[in-house]
Amino acid sequence: MPMNFARTGLLLAIMAGLFTALGGLIGGQTGLLAALILSAALNGFAYWKSDQIVLRMQNAHEVNAVTGGQLHAMVAELARRAELPMPKVYLTIAAQPNAFATGRSPERGAVCASTGLLDLLSPEEVAGVMAHELAHIKNRDTLTMTVAATLAGAISMIAQWLQFSAIFGGRPSTDRHGRLATLAAVLLAPFAAMLVQTAISRSREYQADRLGGMICGNPLWLASALARIEEHVRRIPNPAVAEVPALAHLFIINPLAGGGMDNLFLTHPRTENRIAELKKLAAEMGIQAMADGAERPRPSILQPRRTWR
Repeated sequence: MPMNFARTGLLLAIMAGLFTALGGLIGGQTGLLAALILSAALNGFAYWKSDQIVLRMQNAHEVNAVTGGQLHAMVAELARRAELPMPKVYLTIAAQPNAFATGRSPERGAVCASTGLLDLLSPEEVAGVMAHELAHIKNRDTLTMTVAATLAGAISMIAQWLQFSAIFGGRPSTDRHGRLATLAAVLLAPFAAMLVQTAISRSREYQADRLGGMICGNPLWLASALARIEEHVRRIPNPAVAEVPALAHLFIINPLAGGGMDNLFLTHPRTENRIAELKKLAAEMGIQAMADGAERPRPSILQPRRTWR
């Protein structure tokens, strides 16, 4: 927990420094002061309201025990196993199967699943995914992840505004120094947004996978879910995240389907690596994999016909 608070503080400091530097470059002493005030306001807003911002960006709707059916009951049982307060449960209407968690503390935690996820996966696989998201809440990863998404999104918006101003006549400064400052801001702002995101350790996904596998009781449920989500994410786009790429690191699988190598600039480890670790955990727990080709039950997770076990 102290490390997560330290990372969040670092992100807020980066944001304040970036805004102050850009303000000074573009507007001199007046711009410096204005940027300092703006960064303080934005940092405070990001800390207190970033979870609601992210949920609204995804057009997520809260569900309860009646409207959420088996999904809500499943999350309640998993939260009990994880010794967590009951988080709010959200649903977003999206074809791409995916899920994420948010909230600055376990007491304000929330999990969100897409309708595509519930349509695709079996109840056991959905349980693995929801357990993974609850693990993020228990590890207090969601504070850093959500604040980073909000700040990186703000930096990207500033870069777009500067580009728009440069093209269509907004002139922060007419001298050569001002033009160079604007150019530097346009080039550096997206790079700074990338740094904000890469400041989040990708080891958090391995840790959440491991804890999630223990919460749901069978790491192979989560391993199977990851493989199926990865397959479909590569074919089904997520327009909401494509508009705000800074949200990508929140999801259990990168919704932008970048692929490629497991390197510093990706928001998630390779899915193959995560599955391999989950299989090792299952072996430690004495759980054997299902035979290849075995059928999985796939009743709709929204049907409250039976209690999830």
